[in-house]
Amino acid sequence: MNTRIGYLGRLGGLAASFVVLMGVGSAFAGSATSNFTVTASVSNNCTISSTAIGFGPYDPIVTNDTTPLDAAGTVVITCTKGAATTIGLNAGNNSANASGTTRAMKSGSDYLSYEIYQEATRTTVWGNSGTGLFTPPVAPNKNARTFQTYGRVPAGQDVPAGTTYTDTVTATVNF
Repeated sequence: MNTRIGYLGRLGGLAASFVVLMGVGSAFAGSATSNFTVTASVSNNCTISSTAIGFGPYDPIVTNDTTPLDAAGTVVITCTKGAATTIGLNAGNNSANASGTTRAMKSGSDYLSYEIYQEATRTTVWGNSGTGLFTPPVAPNKNARTFQTYGRVPAGQDVPAGTTYTDTVTATVNF
């Protein structure tokens, strides 16, 4: 009998605790609210990378005596959605020594003139200001966009054989 009374006594204690807890919930008679603002600003940003224009062999006697040597590379930009941009290419490190073009590759004291254009027809020189700037459409999203660079070494240049000509051009995205 003692065990049974102990058990019922514990049940009674639990019931009393339940009643007390129910009373605690109803002890709050009201409530209040507060609104707050959450903000963030998205910055306009772009990155740029490029691939080389590798012309390969230039033959001033036969192949490239009357036919220019063409090659292509790429400029890749990744920008914030909605960013309006321009892409410029500077004249390269040897531009002061170019003959008949804006740009020149160098080997020792010799120069091989070349040019970079905005389109496959090679009519608009890709420069670093004014009409030479390339203006792509506004960024439709944040995905990378690739644009071709169209290089041309003019035909008939009188340059020494057995050397590799190089230049460094800087690509800049303005946003």
